[in-house]
Amino acid sequence: MKALGFIAVLATGLLLLAASRDFPDWGDPHSPASSYRLSRHFITETKNETAVPNMVTAVLADYRGYDTLFEAVVIFTAGIAVIGVLRRFGPGKGIRSEVPYRRAQISELTPKQPDLIVESTVRLLIPIIQIFALYVIAHGHHSPGGGFQGGVIFGASFILLALACDLKAVQNWVSEKRILILACSGILIYSGIGVLCQLLGENFLDYQILHRVLPVDPVMARYHSILGVEIGVAFTVTAIMFSLYSNLSSNGQMKEGI
Repeated sequence: MKALGFIAVLATGLLLLAASRDFPDWGDPHSPASSYRLSRHFITETKNETAVPNMVTAVLADYRGYDTLFEAVVIFTAGIAVIGVLRRFGPGKGIRSEVPYRRAQISELTPKQPDLIVESTVRLLIPIIQIFALYVIAHGHHSPGGGFQGGVIFGASFILLALACDLKAVQNWVSEKRILILACSGILIYSGIGVLCQLLGENFLDYQILHRVLPVDPVMARYHSILGVEIGVAFTVTAIMFSLYSNLSSNGQMKEGI
């Protein structure tokens, strides 16, 4: 079986390397991406149509809004799949009864002792990390950042607390139920903005129509809507990132962890 897996990986790698020869040269002005009008439109008209200085964010959350929505859905689905496979409920579900020596080893382990220096340092760092995460989310219009990056940073703050203490310490702050609600809320925020556009008579995720409910012109309506969908993405990424860590590190028990 390992030999078959190695052959499959090797064949796929060789196929990808062979296909890479068809890529245009770096910076080639005659490449398809540079020749089509769409790329030129993004470069020249993004600021005028969305009021967003960062062209990458505008393309990601506005022009390519459908794709980004499904990227967030893929992350959400991956998290739910891991929970469905690993999550265990009830006493003793995390230890397989058919391996008796494994129980003996676990019972002999000494409880994790708190470390005053580590815990105090982490509690001082977490607010700074989370404030920076909010900055990355909110400032994605003007510089590298956005919902995916900010969500990862925010999720990392929860993981840092779990590493310094344990999963119970994080659950006292934000429970597993709240984490799942946060993950669902992110998808609902993103798709809800799209549905609102439809209710107002435009296409799904066509933000300019939202000027009817926002005290701004159509261009600024796109600007503010991009921030709204970025917040939704950040909610989902934050929740799923920590959920993946907590289930993988605790074998689905949501206790102690690494």
